[in-house]
Amino acid sequence: MQPDLAYISHERFLADLEAVAQRIEADDWRPDFLVGIGRGGLVPAAYLSHRTGIAMLSVDHSSGEPGFADELLAKLAAKMRGGMNLLIVDDINDSGTTIAFLREAIAAYGGIADRLRIAVLITNVRSRAKVDYWSEAIDRAEDKRWFVFPWEAVAPREALVEAANEVPERLR
Repeated sequence: MQPDLAYISHERFLADLEAVAQRIEADDWRPDFLVGIGRGGLVPAAYLSHRTGIAMLSVDHSSGEPGFADELLAKLAAKMRGGMNLLIVDDINDSGTTIAFLREAIAAYGGIADRLRIAVLITNVRSRAKVDYWSEAIDRAEDKRWFVFPWEAVAPREALVEAANEVPERLR
């Protein structure tokens, strides 16, 4: 199946990032750290860190290496138990699998739910996971585009198509 690859320009990325930053700043809740989720959330988290002045940490999730992020997730939970607020940053909340995994893993290490929030550039209103801050909301039942963020645009088209087709139900 050939997905509809929707390339996001750098200008749109910056506008989306600004919208997320403004939503965070308009809230009374303040994060002590941003947590960029590898791979897709690292670039937005770095930009958001510079924009807001909030320090950034990172956790690799997309590598698929079993147990690789466990120690870092445990450290995040410990920070929360110590009174810190954490804002996880990712590029998109599509199915909600990544966000649900992170919330559950951090909770399993003793993390405190009300000390954790999520920010993304694009959120799917039908996702099983909810986010707190976003720039654009889509309905995956109607919007079948496969979003290609600026940092992904350097990948060969075949790799983008392969990634999109890993979860074909999102595209139909």
